[in-house]
Formats: sequence, C-alpha cells, structure tokens
Amino acid sequence: MQVEDEWEGWDGDTIVKLTDGSVWRQEEYHYEYRYAYRPRVTLSGNTMFVEGMSRGVRVSRLD
Repeated sequence: MQVEDEWEGWDGDTIVKLTDGSVWRQEEYHYEYRYAYRPRVTLSGNTMFVEGMSRGVRVSRLD
C-alpha cells in the first residue's frame, strides 16, 4: 500500500488516503514533517508506519 498522493508528515490530526481506497485518521498526537510522494505504508493492527517516518502512529479507519 501507498499514500494516495503527496505526504507531508503527521500534524496531530492527519487524514491519510491510501491507494487501496481506505481512509485513516491519526488518533494520537505526534508531529513530524517529511515530504514524500506516495510513500509506502504498513499497517500493524491500528498502527500505521509510513516509509521514512521515525515511528508508527495509532490510527482509526474512517470508511
């Protein structure tokens, strides 16, 4: 899986749309900026790991 478009990191209330059509909302506060185009994403339970970021962040599915 990948982020659908541009990625600018976690801002505390980030909504992430993935290439499989799923939409996720950041559920814990973490701020980290990093620009990337369509970085790879791994989900482990309710934690999302985005390629290039320092750690996973807890998320919940919106759709």
